[in-house]
Amino acid sequence: MLLSEPLKFATPVEGVTAFNLTRGDADANPYSEVNLCNYTGDSTIHVVTGRAALCEHLRIPIDHLVMPRQTHDNRVAVIDSQFMQLNFDERNERLQGIDALITPLTGVCIGVNTADCVPIVIADPVTGLIAVAHAGWKGTVARIATQVVQRMVQMGANPANMQAAIGVSICKRCFEVGDEVVQQFEQSGFDIGRIMHRYKATGKAHINLQLANKLTLHEAGIALSHITIAHRCSRCNPHRYFSARRLGINSGRTFTAIIRR
Repeated sequence: MLLSEPLKFATPVEGVTAFNLTRGDADANPYSEVNLCNYTGDSTIHVVTGRAALCEHLRIPIDHLVMPRQTHDNRVAVIDSQFMQLNFDERNERLQGIDALITPLTGVCIGVNTADCVPIVIADPVTGLIAVAHAGWKGTVARIATQVVQRMVQMGANPANMQAAIGVSICKRCFEVGDEVVQQFEQSGFDIGRIMHRYKATGKAHINLQLANKLTLHEAGIALSHITIAHRCSRCNPHRYFSARRLGINSGRTFTAIIRR
């Protein structure tokens, strides 16, 4: 069964809907029940069936559902009218190695797949631009959120008008990392004192990826009051959301998306 949860902006943006899909009727199968990601080992039939169900729910044609082939980088693609005219193979080529999408179009659902990483949606009510990004720890270090905001600015948007929402992702308590990861955050200019906690019992460092991306969005010009966080952890709730740290990398992904009507 297709079940979606809304992602709410601090101030609703007229005509814009953002959401994430839950696993649905989850069981021992690491891909159950709803998985739209086609590159983590699931069957093609299961993925296509889920995508078709979402398009029927959204009342859009299947080719108006766009998601990239993510690689934990900070590359951004614009889904415009020229992209929509490409054939299937050309689209796939354009979407390889992309972790964020922006579109000025109505009726086009753009989304990313995550299983502990941070999904981010952004909407500009003035220009009508909408965006979605996948921020794992590598993408966060590479400041993919900044890349998205800057590209939206190049397209005419103003960060002061933008609303952003951070979706379901791993919480600080669950996201244990090695010191080499902490060093990369430090080298990228993050305030480690704000985003990292070292637990005395284990001596291990834990990073708050949600907060790290919120701070990055703010540094890019979006007001803190315009940024919301879902505060739901994928690893703490593996029967509701996919979690690579719980299920392994050969498992489904939680789809997070945004569409403007």
